[in-house]
Amino acid sequence: MPVDESNPLKKAAELLQKAKYAIALTGAGISVESGIPAFRGKGGLWESYPVEEYATIDAFIANPRKVWNFFRDLYDTLGSAEPNPAHFALAKLESRGILKSVVTQNIDGLHQKAGSREVIEFHGNASSLRCLNCEMVIPFEECEAMSAEIPVCSCGGLLKPEIVLYGESIPVDSLMDAQDEALLCDLMLVIGTSAQVVPASMLPLIARQRHATIIEMNLGQTWLTEHYADISVFGSVGSTLPEVAHLILGDYIDT
Repeated sequence: MPVDESNPLKKAAELLQKAKYAIALTGAGISVESGIPAFRGKGGLWESYPVEEYATIDAFIANPRKVWNFFRDLYDTLGSAEPNPAHFALAKLESRGILKSVVTQNIDGLHQKAGSREVIEFHGNASSLRCLNCEMVIPFEECEAMSAEIPVCSCGGLLKPEIVLYGESIPVDSLMDAQDEALLCDLMLVIGTSAQVVPASMLPLIARQRHATIIEMNLGQTWLTEHYADISVFGSVGSTLPEVAHLILGDYIDT
């Protein structure tokens, strides 16, 4: 099938359909339409909760009460969020064998909720808490300590959502799995992320060095647009990604 150079959506669909090992890298932009605000930019979470005060491990250790106020607001937002058509599109593409995996910087679990099975969570998941003392992991819904102003483990250690704060390392398994996928892929969809935060920002570069095609899908231009993207599809990913899936699968529905 010849690639349609005049229509970015059709070109993306045609290249994705031809790929032998396609993966996706997703960021906060894919979940905005689920009611979860992005962290950066106008209206982002960091406007209300400055990074250095709320999103570093040092800030959490120094003032867990203050940071837990942020976590509770975050949980309120995540608790009401549902997958949107972009999440369902990726899950459908995976179920049909078009997409091999999703590497996500998000902590909301919406990819899994939409039906994606091969999900690598680069920054952890808010669905559980970990004790900083004994390393016990407790599912959020089963954590009786959540009623306390500062949740603590039965051992007395601080409980923290199992998400990666600034100053913490990416989980080794997630890092290695994501890098392996970037090395294996011949096409990477970069969706809803400006890909500026290291080490996730290195994944498109790794893929590009292996001559993989990079398809960027975002609201507007990022640094990838000029330097690494072979195709840039601009607009709401809740609309553009389902359209790409429809062009490939024909009978695609978004729920």
